[in-house]
This record gives sequence, structure tokens and C-alpha cells, in this order.
Amino acid sequence: MNMLTCTLDSDSRILLYEQLYLFIKSEIRSGKIPCHTKLPSKRRLSSHLKISQNTIQTAYEQLAEEGYIESIERSGFYVNKLENVIKLDIEEPSRIIDSQDSLLAVDYDFSYHGVDLNTFPYTTWRKLFKEVINEDDEELLLLGDPRGHLSLRSCIAEYLHQSRGVNCYASQIIINSGTEFLFQILIQLLDEDSIYGIENPGYEKLNLLFSTNQAKFRAIDIDDDGMKLEEIAKTESNILCITPAHQFPSGQVMPINRRAQILNWANGKDDRYIIEDDYDSEFKYSGKPIPSLQGLDNNDKVIYMGSFSKSLSPSLRISYMVLPAHLLARYMEKLSYISCPVPMMDQKVLARFMEDGHFEKHLNKMRTIYKKKRELLVKAIKRWNTGMEVLGAEAGLHLLLRVNNGMTEEELELAALLNKVKVYGVSKYDADLKKLDDRGTVLIGYATKKESDIDMAVSRLHQAWF
Repeated sequence: MNMLTCTLDSDSRILLYEQLYLFIKSEIRSGKIPCHTKLPSKRRLSSHLKISQNTIQTAYEQLAEEGYIESIERSGFYVNKLENVIKLDIEEPSRIIDSQDSLLAVDYDFSYHGVDLNTFPYTTWRKLFKEVINEDDEELLLLGDPRGHLSLRSCIAEYLHQSRGVNCYASQIIINSGTEFLFQILIQLLDEDSIYGIENPGYEKLNLLFSTNQAKFRAIDIDDDGMKLEEIAKTESNILCITPAHQFPSGQVMPINRRAQILNWANGKDDRYIIEDDYDSEFKYSGKPIPSLQGLDNNDKVIYMGSFSKSLSPSLRISYMVLPAHLLARYMEKLSYISCPVPMMDQKVLARFMEDGHFEKHLNKMRTIYKKKRELLVKAIKRWNTGMEVLGAEAGLHLLLRVNNGMTEEELELAALLNKVKVYGVSKYDADLKKLDDRGTVLIGYATKKESDIDMAVSRLHQAWF
């Protein structure tokens, strides 16, 4: 194709690679750059636009990760064919592994649960808590709005719009004390004969949650792009529970075409919905964050869920969901008797924490810390040059490790335990408890690990497996 002609502003607050990424994406979506078009090489475009090849590479990688283009080895980048989407305007973990599973005490536990224990902003939190406790504030002793305190809901709405492209008002947000409780609310809110489709493998508690609430559900297999469309059709599910920004546990990012297909599926019938669990979307270490599925939805089909468990601490027990307008009306009519279980003081402290800019600073700090931990972990794995494969996008707080040494998952887990290291076989996240991969794949969480421990922990795994 001819050279891309766009004006990049080096003085803008928007980074150059992001300006280029947004321009190319807009051209592809509008059809000005047709499918199968080969994009200019980095060298030629660098010379044409007077910007570095690294800037172009980053823009191309972001477009490829979202599914707009694909890289063909030794040939270049080509535009993918996009689905015909109905007005597409965009501008935790597995079945719990009990500590009693092993009688062996471990030195290193690569659990996915938890956050870095040394970086919680105690000083700021303590200061805000003291300021919030005001004897003249009668709200502190009242039940308040069943959806949660307005100030916190307003902060969440603004944050979601700025960081995730979520379109909502504070009135649409429901605050609760955990994702599990939000799902229980949805089970009561949605039609009794609904069939929930859950990712397989996927979030460990969903099958237990739906079973104990007598809700029908089906496990739907995923591929590298997410939930398979042909499998959805076989199950007769009408509500899909998915993690498109960073699928758990595979770590894959759902590309734009699959997102478009799933949105089109939801638009096919009135009773179809998508529950988007954006459980750790704050942490993406290359390129810009993937926009939320809710931000693509123009027909009120997506119920968005988020939490502060990964960004701050799971002990805070503060989660939230964004309901489409018509479901909000149904909620207020049927379920407004359910009081918000999060203490008013905690809500007000978190609202102040966000209002004063502390939350954004904390996230930036944690991204740097977790990115470094991931880099150290990957570097330690690759240093041994044993053929182990790191799977999943550069995001979140875990990765998958395919060991490729002939051991089964159980053998990998046991051998690691004998060397006092705990890892988690990926099949434990399968809804049907089937073994998914006979090549042996384990989940490695790194949020709670000290940087100084990572190299030794990986060395122990190498001793155990090779």
C-alpha cells in the first residue's frame, strides 16, 4: 500500500505510538485500509513519518494484539478481515487449592492469590481513615444507598471511563463485597431459566457458585482467541461469563474479531447477555490497555464486573458491577432491599483515595513492580534453556508455564513439592476436571513473590523437573 499519511504531534500528552495506533485502527475500521492490505515496513514508515522504528513496532504490536492486523513471518503486517459488527463504536482463579492438599511445608508458593505485601499505602490509608471518621457525619452510621455510596460510585464510573473505556453513570454501579456476591445478585436478577456459559478452563468458583444456587450452566471450551462460537451454539447458553482482557487461566487477550462475534451473538436475542469479568485489567505491561468489551456495546448487552482485590488488596472486599439501564430498573424494583455490605467508612476512605489521585499513583507504582517481577521470572526460566515455554500475554499477575519434559501435571506438582515449591496444574481450572494438556502445563503466580526469591524458586523448579 501507499505510505500512511497522518499528522503526529510530538508535543501531545498522547504518546506517538498511541497516536499512530489510533490512526491506523480508525482507518481499518472505516474501511479506508481494506482487509489483507500489507502495512508499510517499519523502516519505510519510520523514514516517511520521521519517527523511530520502535514507535512503529509498538503501534503494530498493539494492533496485532487486538486482532486488527497479523504478522506473517518474513513478509510483514497484514490487515485482518473484521466482522460486520452492529454499530461498533470504540474510540479468580481456579478451584481453590486447600493448604491441606500437601503435608509438605513449602518455601516458595507460586499461588495466584494475593498481592505484593510490602507496598500497600498504609500511611495514606491511615491518614484518610482518620479524616473520614467525623462525628458530625451522620452518614457513617446509616445504611445508605443499597447500590453503595454515591461518592465511591462516581469515582469508579470516572475511573472506568478513563482507564477501560466503560460507558456508564454512577447510578448504574452496584458495589458489593466480592465477585461471588455480585454473581448471586445476577442469578436472582436474571431469568430463572437462564443458562450460563462459563469458560473452560476458567474461574474456579463459577461452577460451584452456579451449582449451589441451582442455576443452570455449561462449560464452554476456549481457544487462543477466547470462548469458541461454535461451542456456544451447542450449549444453548444465553448468558456468557468471560474474561476478555486477560483470560483466566490461559492469559490470552480476546482479539477484536472474537469480541465482535460475541457481541453479535448477544444481539441475536433479547435474553442474551455477556458478563465481562475484568478481574486484573489494570496490569498490562506492553502497549496500552485493551478496551473493555462493555465499551464496544451499544445495545446494553454487557454486564461489567471489576474489583479492587488485585489493585489494592483482596482483604478490602470491595467489588462492583455496571448494569445496563433496563437491568438497573429491574434491580431497583426487585432487589433494592439488599443492603450494600461494604462498611460506609471503607467506602468513603476508598472514594477519598481515588478522588485525591492516590489510586492512580498506586496503580502506576504496582505496574512497575509487577512488570519487574514478571521480567525476572521469565528471565530466570529462560536462563536454564530447557525448552520451557512461557504462555499468555504480558499482563496480569500470573503466567502459564509449559514444561515440556514428559511429566504430567501431577508429576510436575509433586516433584516441585518435594523441592518445597508449590505450583498449580492448569487442569485444576477445568470445569469438568479433565486433564487439558498431557504436555504438562502449570500456573505460576508472582504477585506475592519477593524479587530476591524468584531466581532461587525457579532454580528449585529446575532441579525438580530436569
